Amino acid sequence: MLMKTEFHPAASRGHAHHGWLEARHSFSFASWFNRDRMHFGALRVLNDDIVAPGMGFGKHPHDNMEIITIPLRGSLKHEDSMGFSEVIHAGEVQVTSAGTGIYHSEFNASTTEDINLFQLWIFPNQQEVVPRYQQMAYSLSEAKDQWLQLVSPHSEDSGLWIHQNAWIHLCDMSENAHLIYTLKDPHNGVYLMNIEGEKWVDGQSLTARDALGAWETDTIEIQAKENGRILLIEVPMQF
Repeated sequence: MLMKTEFHPAASRGHAHHGWLEARHSFSFASWFNRDRMHFGALRVLNDDIVAPGMGFGKHPHDNMEIITIPLRGSLKHEDSMGFSEVIHAGEVQVTSAGTGIYHSEFNASTTEDINLFQLWIFPNQQEVVPRYQQMAYSLSEAKDQWLQLVSPHSEDSGLWIHQNAWIHLCDMSENAHLIYTLKDPHNGVYLMNIEGEKWVDGQSLTARDALGAWETDTIEIQAKENGRILLIEVPMQF
């Protein structure tokens, strides 16, 4: 099987600066539209947001979407129409299955420090489900030179679960570390978001916030040239 790839340099992402929010979009979002960057398989959104102290997103609706929030730095206050009011910190992951519809707000929980977070939206494989919320903490040591599963389709697995045949893993790679990831489903593809530190994938260098989509392959090999984290998102290519 000849692997197909698509390279998304960090600088090619959409960019919006609203004063209180600096946002970078891997896929078309809000006022940024790129017909060649609508989604990667079932992965619809991967936003890299920096939110100023005390600021955030007021109450707004979602439906029929799996929303995964991963703070990289700082803390986020989440409130929603299901009655949840939680703070999610760096080193934690949150899943919201919007299903039949929810309203929620998200604000920087700190009045002195900004927050940097990834937010992912994944198309679900079931429509109009009962909305649900889930959150967990992890230790970065669990991801040292190995794949730490954050999200899967199965409630009995480690990590959180969503309504889609998708997996999300995090790895904190040491310099010169070499890892192989075997896809859970041969019909899926993998989207790699390199958080920091240079990596090499299939002859392609990935520096900070570069991304690579790969499909029509059973495995993917990653070589770290420098220390740093990488986020791996496996999703169906047809859904």
